Amino acid sequence: MDLPWKSLAPVDKGREYLVLLSYLPLNTYRKIPRFFQFSFQIHRQLRESPGAIGYSMRAKLRSRQFWTLSAWEDERSLMDFVTKVPHGEVIRALSAHMGPTKFTQWKILGSAIPPKWEEATRRMSQES
Repeated sequence: MDLPWKSLAPVDKGREYLVLLSYLPLNTYRKIPRFFQFSFQIHRQLRESPGAIGYSMRAKLRSRQFWTLSAWEDERSLMDFVTKVPHGEVIRALSAHMGPTKFTQWKILGSAIPPKWEEATRRMSQES
């Protein structure tokens, strides 16, 4: 199940942006409802975060695997988002219930936004 791309800011087609793909596997099915509750809080935070360009999420419930795909103006705006509430608190609350996470970053031109899931997952698998 893929959440459609949600645009948050206008894109300059000639400008370079930072893209982040995160892989978030849960250890147990019992944590899925809590994961989605946290996800809605983070989606709210994304909508209010300076420098956030857009985002999407992929969920494979049977295998307890989740991915987020987001675009940012720059590394600083991404790091500001990651360290603020609720994101920072969510990471602490879920970390004990997650398997090994993975993160992949790369730059793309605004003309390539929204990033494609196929490209994102290919990049992550090449880094493994």
